[in-house]
Amino acid sequence: MALAEVFEAFAGPDAPVEFTAYDGSRAGTAGSPVKITVRSPVAVAYLAQAPGELGLARAYVAGHLDVEGDMYEALVRLTKVQSTSPGMAEKLRLLQALGGPKLLIHRMPPPPQEVRQHRRWLAGRMHSKGRDAKVISHHYDVSNRFYEWVLGPSMAYTCACYPREDATLEEAQANKHDLVARKLGLTDGQRLLDVGCGWGGMVMHAAREYGVKALGVTLSAQQAAWAQAAIEREGLSRLAEVRHLDYRDVPETGFDAVSSIGLTEHIGKANLPSYFSFLFGKLKVGGRLLNHCITRPDNTEPAIRKGGFINRYVFPDGELEGPGYLISLMHDTGFEVRHEENLREHYAKTLAAWCANLDARWEDAVQEVGQGTARVWRLYMAGSRLGFDRNQVELHQVLCVRLAADGTSGMPLRPDWELPQVLAG
Repeated sequence: MALAEVFEAFAGPDAPVEFTAYDGSRAGTAGSPVKITVRSPVAVAYLAQAPGELGLARAYVAGHLDVEGDMYEALVRLTKVQSTSPGMAEKLRLLQALGGPKLLIHRMPPPPQEVRQHRRWLAGRMHSKGRDAKVISHHYDVSNRFYEWVLGPSMAYTCACYPREDATLEEAQANKHDLVARKLGLTDGQRLLDVGCGWGGMVMHAAREYGVKALGVTLSAQQAAWAQAAIEREGLSRLAEVRHLDYRDVPETGFDAVSSIGLTEHIGKANLPSYFSFLFGKLKVGGRLLNHCITRPDNTEPAIRKGGFINRYVFPDGELEGPGYLISLMHDTGFEVRHEENLREHYAKTLAAWCANLDARWEDAVQEVGQGTARVWRLYMAGSRLGFDRNQVELHQVLCVRLAADGTSGMPLRPDWELPQVLAG
């Protein structure tokens, strides 16, 4: 049986993509801006052994399946396909036509970019300090040069906040950092702790624009080295510092503000109470916490899909909770929540910009990190953009305060952070 017939059995005869295979068969819409090519029987084996998202990802990352055209558009078109939903008998017939049980018996090893739980380096208790350090290194210690190409000059690997539809990525990232600073009420001479600080963007913004003494911590050695060098280049060493350190090992206390931008996703549901309690303890009375993180739209889905593409290839051990659950924990810890907003559409725009950056430097990226890793990023960022577009994931900022014993908050009667002060030129 020709592979095109199998494709049509699942995708229908009028799929809005062009399909070609190594056996010479074709299907779908000729001339479509999106073209899918099955290059070898290995791709078929991957798809048979792990039907759905994971098998497709393995075949693509390993280079046995190609996607030409815009990856986001490819995913949009494939999710719109009106599948004929073949029954079990038809599926078995198709499997037999493609080679039968041998496709399932001779297991294909996953691409080396896939993280498997039995690998020795990922051993240990989930979210222990040692395992967290290895997980963070897996994702963030890829290549600072690669991240510079994808993220742009801001080196901000978190959701931007677009002040207007036509704002550039750099303007949106500067606006995000400034929005966080304004929500935290930062003023000259205050102290800020930024946990999971990445390449130090928030730390440097707070020091440069607000005169704040800012400390950032990250589990990524490459991030810390890059950030410290950037701090020195900008002449901010008197105010700004980034340490290669687990946030749980920060010895200082009495901060005026704490920002957590993109760390909560790595904490783990079981550790969230102690996480918020730790941050609460780092603040002085009247101090504010701004928690910015990816969330699930509800609490009905599992926090982690251990067999999914994201957990196996991108964020091992990452866990997402619903915003209501997080807010409840903050209150239980002692915080008073004062403001919350969903920046879901902003993350879709941010990812679109990152995808465009990667496409523009594709050959350089492949040379820098290898084809497999570059493909992981192309697929993951386009898929994440689609997820934010369709409200499968969200991005919430929650602002809370450590009250005085008499209930005094020190907060303004109405939010006073809406007008931006600093934007990239």
